[in-house]
Amino acid sequence: QVQLVESGGGLVQAGGSLRLSCAASGRTLSSYTMAWFRQAPGKEREFVALIGWGGTRTKYADSVKGRFTISRDNAKNTVYLQIDSLKPEDTAVYYCASTQYYIALTRSEYDYWGQGTQVTVSS
Repeated sequence: QVQLVESGGGLVQAGGSLRLSCAASGRTLSSYTMAWFRQAPGKEREFVALIGWGGTRTKYADSVKGRFTISRDNAKNTVYLQIDSLKPEDTAVYYCASTQYYIALTRSEYDYWGQGTQVTVSS
């Protein structure tokens, strides 16, 4: 059974940083594209960033370019999201997900999801 477990969320002031982690079990992540999505209260879950199985192919939502960095350590079966220069509008539950697609920007294209980790940014 595949499990993705996110961690690293918390309460941080605007301008601060966080590093989110997504650890996998039951699936070797090195064969899959991995992504982070987020969902703010009352809003749809939105794509944030993805990383290809080799770690060199990345894509970001325009709203986070230059502030968020996605990376992976296949030896540890873990994906990371470094979040810098946090803004109050980054407040959301952050989810990691995996897909067999080369490029996947929509929620329906991902087959496994973690339970999410809350990020709250105070102004």
